[in-house]
Amino acid sequence: MPQPPKVTSVTPLPTSEAKWIEFQKITWSDQTGKSRVWEAASRKTRGAAGVDAVAISTILRHPARPPSTLIILQYRPAVDAVCVEFPAGLVDAEETPEEASVRELHEETGYKGKLRYISPTVVSDPGMSTANMQLAVVEVELKEGDAPPDQALDAGEFIELVVVPLAELFQRLEQYSKEGKRVDARLWHWAAGLEFARTML
Repeated sequence: MPQPPKVTSVTPLPTSEAKWIEFQKITWSDQTGKSRVWEAASRKTRGAAGVDAVAISTILRHPARPPSTLIILQYRPAVDAVCVEFPAGLVDAEETPEEASVRELHEETGYKGKLRYISPTVVSDPGMSTANMQLAVVEVELKEGDAPPDQALDAGEFIELVVVPLAELFQRLEQYSKEGKRVDARLWHWAAGLEFARTML
């Protein structure tokens, strides 16, 4: 039986050893003309598209079941917890975000679908990082009797796939949080938007 993942040590990372991220010292001039300095983390992998990553909100349509979506559970060492997330991944160097969305969805979930929408480039933690991303909406049409597809994970990837009816998503995320899992902000905001539109408007 696989053992649970855990953090075994945390030490400062010398710049020379950093493979994926670098720190930047940003000198800038504020609205009064005063020179200031900011510190930020930046990915080293940004390619020609100018977009670091994509996250994929999936709509599963089935003739006999309510509309559902796909979420993944994945341990993240930076927060030492299992995180509840959209399927997501980095955009390869010569790849478009649209191409990355369809590819990453298939790799992490096994599902293939049609891209319905991709957002403008957005940022999620601009006070600390230059990281950006685009959110894709991919629609998957299922037929009666379709078997769940196999994931196409890379070696060392441990991703649990969960299918959740859209009407139950917000409550499911609340439950995961109570269990000690960490819900990704993008997924939480998307689910909260659906729930608040349903219950508060």
